[in-house]
Amino acid sequence: MGLPDQYLADGEHVVLSFHPHWKRLILPVLALIVVLAAAVAAFVLIPGDYEYAGYARGAVAVVAFVALVLWTIVPYLRWVTTSYTLTSHRFAISTGVLNKSEDDIPLAKVSSVSSDQRLLERVLGCGTLRVESASEKGDIDYRDIPQIQRVRHELFRLVEDAADGNIDGD
Repeated sequence: MGLPDQYLADGEHVVLSFHPHWKRLILPVLALIVVLAAAVAAFVLIPGDYEYAGYARGAVAVVAFVALVLWTIVPYLRWVTTSYTLTSHRFAISTGVLNKSEDDIPLAKVSSVSSDQRLLERVLGCGTLRVESASEKGDIDYRDIPQIQRVRHELFRLVEDAADGNIDGD
């Protein structure tokens, strides 16, 4: 997870590296349980002496497999392949399962850092990080950031260091 050492500039070091908050996996886990329970129930309820029992069970297996891929495996792969890395020079975001998208925001370009948390997010310790930069993208919201207050504090500290010319974060 995060940036490999060969992608770091001279003097650059990783401060924080993390995935989105685990709350993104709640619905996929619930979908896994529901789909498996429904498939097992269907297998049990299809009578063994039914003329097309084999076809019916095969159809149930195919539908369950497709549902598991779409509702469980794909969201998990999206979660595991999304990473946020805060270094002494930049905030790097990497996303994508088949197609990879990487976005780097130089800390010197960041003009403002803020966070938003709903009640449940406060309980879970996550939230939305808003980064305003002087780049063409402007305001960018990153949802489901774990330990949002720590991340916001570190990002703000590093932005202040970059503004002071102390890009090594010392």
